Amino acid sequence: MVINTNISAATSARQLSTSSDLLSKSLARLSSGSKIVSPADDAAGLAVSMRFDAQENRINAASNNVSSATSFNQTQDGFLQKVGKALDRMSELAMLAQDGTKTTGTTGDLGLYDKEFQKLGTYINDLATKDFNGVSLFNGKALQVTTDSDGAKLSSDGVDLAANTYKTATGDNVLTTTAAFTALGDVKKAITQLASDRATIGANMSVLNKYSDQLGVLNDNISAANSRIKDVDVASESTQFAKYNILVQAGTAMLAQANSSSQSALRLLQ
Repeated sequence: MVINTNISAATSARQLSTSSDLLSKSLARLSSGSKIVSPADDAAGLAVSMRFDAQENRINAASNNVSSATSFNQTQDGFLQKVGKALDRMSELAMLAQDGTKTTGTTGDLGLYDKEFQKLGTYINDLATKDFNGVSLFNGKALQVTTDSDGAKLSSDGVDLAANTYKTATGDNVLTTTAAFTALGDVKKAITQLASDRATIGANMSVLNKYSDQLGVLNDNISAANSRIKDVDVASESTQFAKYNILVQAGTAMLAQANSSSQSALRLLQ
């Protein structure tokens, strides 16, 4: 029996230290919800998880861009609906002004029709200058929209309310039956152009909705893959925590026993 070197106590202390470290790690995982609390836990998994986190953030940013573009197109269509009503009324006025029983002149029936016709034309021209967050709605330029986490872009076709078809219609008058006939033809062309422009916007929104759905599905899948790497399984980890907790308590008791074993040497000296 030796006194200076207590092998049993040293072994017990080492085992207790190991169990205490494992208990601390288990507690950290349960409290953080992550099974990677330090790079040493899973170096490769941490690297993959970081890339997934970055990709998720980029996907969310792209989704926000698509949503903004959708709002842009919805705003365009809202204005074009009003343009359609204005053009409908202008075509009606141009037809009424071709009635030979109506009086002519600026103060006659045709003059009254023309006043409304001109106001509606001014209204359409004014809408052509509107913008969305400082970006022109109707300058005819395509809107570039990022649609994925790698920065790929979709060209969303633009609408030009200052196009000659609209300008010609809004620049007409119905002061005479001849002018009204010409105005009717021009307004009908503008209505046809408007129908095409609204169809273009509808196509833009349809495609943007598809990209939005695609980004949502991709984000869900990336999030699920990331979760499998870094999120802790609470049920499994709770079992491990209970195991390590028991080992720490048992190790503490055994260390106390190992330390007291050397006391038997005193009995030999008595």
